Order: sequence, then C-alpha cells, then structure tokens
Amino acid sequence: MPINERYTRHELLSVIGKKGQEQLAENRVLIVGCGALGTTIANNLVRSGVGLVRIADRDIVELSNLQRQMLFDENDIGSPKAIAAACKLEKINSSVIIEPVVDDINYRNIEDLIKTMDVVADGTDNMLIRFLINDACVKHAIPWVYGGAIETYGMTFNIIPSRTPCFKCFIPDVPEPGALPTCDTVGVLTTIPAIIGSLQSTEVLKILLRKKDVNKNLITYDVWNHSFESIQIKKNPNCECCGKHYFEFLNGKLKEDIISLCEKGAIQISPVKKTVVSFDELEKKLRHVGEVENRKVILRCKIQNYELNIFQNGRAIIMGTNDKNLAKSLYAKYIGF
Repeated sequence: MPINERYTRHELLSVIGKKGQEQLAENRVLIVGCGALGTTIANNLVRSGVGLVRIADRDIVELSNLQRQMLFDENDIGSPKAIAAACKLEKINSSVIIEPVVDDINYRNIEDLIKTMDVVADGTDNMLIRFLINDACVKHAIPWVYGGAIETYGMTFNIIPSRTPCFKCFIPDVPEPGALPTCDTVGVLTTIPAIIGSLQSTEVLKILLRKKDVNKNLITYDVWNHSFESIQIKKNPNCECCGKHYFEFLNGKLKEDIISLCEKGAIQISPVKKTVVSFDELEKKLRHVGEVENRKVILRCKIQNYELNIFQNGRAIIMGTNDKNLAKSLYAKYIGF
C-alpha cells in the first residue's frame, strides 16, 4: 500500500489534516510498560504514524496476559513483552521506528530513556515507577500521560510541566504496601484497559499536535456502570516536585531495597514506605490467587511455584527465584507498591 494512502482517514480529519499527519511522523514517544494499557497505546500510536515509538518493559508474556493485552498471542508466551510487541507492530506499520527496551525502569536509566522523547505514555501498573516518571518528566519539561485500569474502571490525567499539576500534586505520597488493589488480586475487565489506553493515546496525539484542547482534568470512567467524571486537580504551590524541583525519586533517595538471598533461592524486597500492613485485608485479596497462611507476624502465600513471605512492615521474602526483576513483578502484582 503506498504510504500516502495509509493515513487518508486522518488527513480527512480537520483536527489532524495532512500537515498534522506529517508532524506526527517527526515525533517520538516513550511508552513505559507494555501490558494492557501499553499495548493499546502502542497499537494506536503506531497505526497513527508517530515517527518513533520506544517501548520499555521488563516482563515476559504470560498466559493470563492474553485476556486483555492486545498485541500478544499464545506463540508469544515466554517472550519479553517489549520484543513481542515490536514484532507485531513492525508488521502493522513498517514506516514507524519501533525501539523495544527490555529493562527494569529505575532512577539510573530513566533520564536516558526519556531525554529525546516528545511525550511519555504511562502503561505501567507500578506506582513507584509513576513517581519516577513524574520526577524525570518535570525535570526535563516533557509531557506525560498517566493512566490506570482495574476491575471495571480506570482513569487518565495529563501532566504537562509548568502548565498543569504534576502527579505528586494529585497523589502526594507513595501508597502503603498492600493498600491498593492490583489486577492480579481483584481482576480487570477485558474492555476497560482498551478504553483508557485509547483515551491516553488520543491525548498523546493532541499534545504532539500542540492542540489547545488537551484535557486538563482527571478523567475517570467505569465501563460497567457507564459512569464518567471529569475532576479538576489543583496545582500544589508547595509541591516538592513541580513547585520546588526536588526530585526525591529521581535522586534515588526513595527506592525499594532488594537483596538476593542466594543460599535460600530467594529475593528480599523492602518497600520505599515502611508501614504496618493489614494482614486481614491482604489475606482477603490473596485468597483468590493462592494458598494463604496468616501467622500474625508473617503472611505466607503460595502462588504457582513461588512463596511470598510478607512481614507487617511491608518487607517480603519471595522464595523460588533469584531473579530480582521477577521478584519485583511478583511483589507489584500481589502486594503492590
């Protein structure tokens, strides 16, 4: 198909047109996380003709991902998500440069990943990484689009440095371990990540095209109840990040402590925020996914080939692996950062 025919439907749109389509081809977007949101965003942006799409993800494709992560099929199980996604996307649009990055996003590498980007899109399910993205994007004045989806609802919010509140204005502190539900403990409907990811994709395109009608509110939507809200988030003039430009996550002062216990075949993770975990609440969540034993001072959960030993201060020893990235993924899935 000739390249000038590919984007005909975009070029007919008054909000994009031929000039806008040409502009998209000059832009670069980083997608952090290649799960349900990330695959939706990547699919939309590549089909839309964004010039370069970089996809960063540390995980591999699992069978349970196929229910909602649109770029993967059964043949991809066991492959790195970023690589599997790139292979599909290159077949969808060979004129777009796809850069897969199979790595753990942290304070050491995030600035290198974002520094040549025009927009960053949030496809992660990890709150700590979102605070890190926020620090890096505010520091380098790069817009980013937050998104989250769980159960039947989701939300999205644009952070445009110097023009909007930042993520830390919206959520001032890292939630306590176990305080937030995760897709692996309460589930997620197939359709809601596709909806939220599409809203994020649209906002990314607006930002790239420098449109004046970029959304400035937090958008929430429950697909099951069809409830929609647009909520104004106020900028905090005393915000440590966008107000005072103190980047505690980017500076590495707030990070999880990970230790390999080689002799035990285990990884110990101590979270950023020390707290008292509610074993009763966490036990209710984990009973849906594995065998749980509450010993009052330690909560033990056996999930497939792994055993999570969780202490009341949020520290966990994850048995059955010496892979730190895998241990972090298990912690994020079942306990939550």
